[in-house]
Amino acid sequence: MDMTTAGDPGLLETLQHEVALFARRAEQTRLGGVGQVRNSMDRAAYLLLNRLDKEGPMGVKALAASMGIDSSTVTRQVAPLVDTGLVKRTSHPEDGRAVVLQLSPRGESRLEEVRSSRRQLMAELTHDWAPEEREAFCTLLTRFNGALSARMAPSGGAGGEAPPAS
Repeated sequence: MDMTTAGDPGLLETLQHEVALFARRAEQTRLGGVGQVRNSMDRAAYLLLNRLDKEGPMGVKALAASMGIDSSTVTRQVAPLVDTGLVKRTSHPEDGRAVVLQLSPRGESRLEEVRSSRRQLMAELTHDWAPEEREAFCTLLTRFNGALSARMAPSGGAGGEAPPAS
């Protein structure tokens, strides 16, 4: 079956348009949340800090692989996080020559501020939704992100950012 004609073309037109609007609005606001921490952490920083928090200390290559991006990109994106004290570079516990990146206490605190603000924003945006609607939206958005991630992965497998746990 030709995937461009699968389903209702009008519905697919609406879907592609709404995804484009969502991407633009998300980038404009960076889904930064509310209050003072709004717009205070860019997407790359948030995703890197979140990954280090979820998976623990790791080297640049492992971090890049887990996020489905190039090591040079991670190196460039991590540098300001190290400079601002959100990420620490430490020696690998088994191979002192290798460098491991880990979230600093300041990074943990800052990440939680941003997460809290974003959770508050999500609560405000969906305040009039039934719990089942929120759950369905999360399920479908996670599925959609997974399909995008799999399509973007060089090997056709899942790549990129895993669905967030919080």
